[in-house]
Amino acid sequence: MDAQASINVGGLSFEWDLKKGKFLFEGQDSVLFWTSTAMKMFFDTIEEIAGEDAAEVVMETTGYRQGIVVGDYFSEMQNVEIAEAAALITNTYASAGWGVAETRKLKIEQKTVEVHLKDSWEHAINIAQHKKVGGRFLPAHYAGIFTKLFGENIWYDVEHFQLEGFNETVIRYFPSDETIEENIHRLARSKEAKQIRHLQNLVDEKTAELTMLVKELSSPIIPVLDGIVVVPLLGIYDEERAEELLIKTLQNLPTHKAKYLVLDLTGLNNNFTQQAAALIEKLGATAGLIGTETILVGISPKMSMVISESGIEISKFDCFQTLQHGIHFALAQNGRSII
Repeated sequence: MDAQASINVGGLSFEWDLKKGKFLFEGQDSVLFWTSTAMKMFFDTIEEIAGEDAAEVVMETTGYRQGIVVGDYFSEMQNVEIAEAAALITNTYASAGWGVAETRKLKIEQKTVEVHLKDSWEHAINIAQHKKVGGRFLPAHYAGIFTKLFGENIWYDVEHFQLEGFNETVIRYFPSDETIEENIHRLARSKEAKQIRHLQNLVDEKTAELTMLVKELSSPIIPVLDGIVVVPLLGIYDEERAEELLIKTLQNLPTHKAKYLVLDLTGLNNNFTQQAAALIEKLGATAGLIGTETILVGISPKMSMVISESGIEISKFDCFQTLQHGIHFALAQNGRSII
């Protein structure tokens, strides 16, 4: 083969300059790739790095913007009507190995058209990729071309892909407010929403774990001696936490064969309310129904005032200033003592 050669096919020129390593198509620098191997690897790599959703937007955006460039070239031709430009484009693409393309139902005033594609390079790549649905590069590419030819934003709708078992791919084009930029923003919002949902799920999981941990640690039942258990009350008790304390305590008293329940109120000094006083009365009264006597320890002067103002009667419970005194009292009731 000569170091420099040229050929004309269908009115289009192809030139090679082997010394410079150049291939020219219609006088423009071009490159040749194997479709189902090298180009497939290119598509596969984009999907591998970006993910299928992002890769689809990338190829659609690239196709559209390349179409704008092609549309600019043909729309600037002198004395060339839209129908003629469309025919020139499809003929050019056929000679470049883009497959067979045909424009139908071209309506200049409505700015609508159909493009029928058969055996395109994108179709060949999709087959090599074992895709179920055709790609978006070429449909978007022609949308870019007709956007320039019609002088108005044009978008597309694929009626069906050749890949789905049809003889050809059929794409309808029409004026639309949908743009590549909006699709890019939509993808970004979708990814943000997905990340937010992921973070929300993590927060929900951790919150559930912490809630369970708080339930386990906030009001532990401590068996200190045979028949005696201590429950330290800590922090603020809302309705849910108070209910949890009641259920947990009453379920575990029989397990420990508790004759005495010592409620240590020391941890409530700064959070003692009438609701807390009502909780203590209810817990003590309920424990008494299953045969467990309640002893209160750690009552401060401030607590005494709140209890008096609430009108709640806790004189039925034995009260002591310290936990040690309360445990000694419980032991004494059974004739025992700590030596």
